[in-house]
Amino acid sequence: MERRQEEEEERKTTAQRGEEEVEETTTAGAERGGDEDEEQKDQGGDDEDVDCGHDTARMKESPKKRGVQDTSSSVRKYVPGIIYLGHIPPRLRPKHLRNLLSVYGEIGRIFLQPEDGQVRKRKRRSGLRRCDFTEGWVEFTDKRVAKKVAASLHNTPMGTRKRQRFTSDLWSIKYLHRFQWTHLSERLAYEQTVLQQRLRTEVSQAKRETNFYLNNVERSAHLDNMRRKRRRDGQQVDDKMWDFTQRQTEDEIQMKKKKKKDFVTQKHLDKAHLLQQKSQSNVSLLAKIFNSKNSE
Repeated sequence: MERRQEEEEERKTTAQRGEEEVEETTTAGAERGGDEDEEQKDQGGDDEDVDCGHDTARMKESPKKRGVQDTSSSVRKYVPGIIYLGHIPPRLRPKHLRNLLSVYGEIGRIFLQPEDGQVRKRKRRSGLRRCDFTEGWVEFTDKRVAKKVAASLHNTPMGTRKRQRFTSDLWSIKYLHRFQWTHLSERLAYEQTVLQQRLRTEVSQAKRETNFYLNNVERSAHLDNMRRKRRRDGQQVDDKMWDFTQRQTEDEIQMKKKKKKDFVTQKHLDKAHLLQQKSQSNVSLLAKIFNSKNSE
């Protein structure tokens, strides 16, 4: 029994010692784990800061890199080019021109200059109501296409097939170097202002002429009334006679020129006759002198 008690006490002591060692190891491990975690956290924080710095740098650099990639990979910015059409055949409209030239490239704006107003009035009098065009401008989205079109289509037939419309007409195209659509709009605005100014001057001149005529009519009517009153009162009225020189007719001008020419010719003839008489008198004098010398 004593042995059993001693064995049980030894077991208890060994168990207590094992528990104490386990506690010590766990506490040390916990302490070490805490230190390691703290170190790892500190290191991790530094890594995170470093990573965040790289990310921000990447984010800062990425727009530039993306912009470069976008400019290289995206569609190129085309500069528009404008061609000039010097000849527009009759019955050609902007839609026909767009259909003919859109095969070669993308077309932007089209402008065709209409005929003068006087020409349209003549056509209307003759029975034609259509409006034709004299010249035109076509804008291509790419100026390289415009240059190629102007170089390849100049002095070539407009139609590709025999029975196609406008086959008998030739293209008259010229590429306008460094020409923009704003230049055309400025030119049209200038022409419009010039036309308006000319119309204003014509209207003002017509107004002046009409006012002058009306004033003269009123003045003549007032003078006639004054003469009638004087005649009624028995006063003497002198009818004024207007003295003015009438313009010469064409026949009178020609007769005057002819008379002047005859007078000049007669003057020349008289002069020649005098010179001839003088020369004859000199000849007779010389003959007398030489004959007297010979006789001596």
